[in-house]
Amino acid sequence: MPIAHYLLPDLINVPGGDFAMGSDSHGRNEAPVHRVWIDAFALAKYPVTRKEYALFVAATGHTPPTFWHELPFQHPEQPVAGPSWNDAVAYCAWLSEITGKTYRLPSEAEREKAARGGLKNSAYPWGDELPDDYKGGRDTPLDTIGHDGPNGYGFYDMSAGVHEWCADYYDKSYYTNSPERNPLGPTSGTRRAARGGSWRHEVRFSRCAGRSSLAPDKQFSDFGFRCALQRSNP
Repeated sequence: MPIAHYLLPDLINVPGGDFAMGSDSHGRNEAPVHRVWIDAFALAKYPVTRKEYALFVAATGHTPPTFWHELPFQHPEQPVAGPSWNDAVAYCAWLSEITGKTYRLPSEAEREKAARGGLKNSAYPWGDELPDDYKGGRDTPLDTIGHDGPNGYGFYDMSAGVHEWCADYYDKSYYTNSPERNPLGPTSGTRRAARGGSWRHEVRFSRCAGRSSLAPDKQFSDFGFRCALQRSNP
């Protein structure tokens, strides 16, 4: 059976290099600022949409998120609302199987580097100031993809829409002993990390360094994800 053309992520190659990760001026879980080297990788331009996730549900019989039938989350071009971390991992595994490529969730460090878009020490993917028409914040509608951005690398919706799951376990103190090269988070934990702002959360999570987390089996309507692909030859 042919793969629907819109199912394949529109990938952007992020160059390898170092950047200053974290923030010393906000939550303690973002400190200290530390330099991190990330190998080249590729990340989807947009988060996974409801339309894409619907193909996964239809093909596998996977149970859709709790919010699947709620009216505010019905548009096919909205980010899929409410998959758990386990659901997101299952989607990546399915996409890998049908394409022959290895898709996965990005690490926290990859997601922050991508969000910064090449800018140094900026609070948001576009700079330090919130634009007058910025929609982030509590209880704004969930837009369709492509409303926020692009940033310097070409990514959209890095600071609005849904919090995006990352591969890492979450530890609020991880930055105190994080490795300098390709950090992958703690080896164990009870919560998984997420990045980016959302349609219903406070603007502070929209910052590049902002961190959030949730138990991997939990489903919240302001959580979603985007897929990463390791680039074999940087």
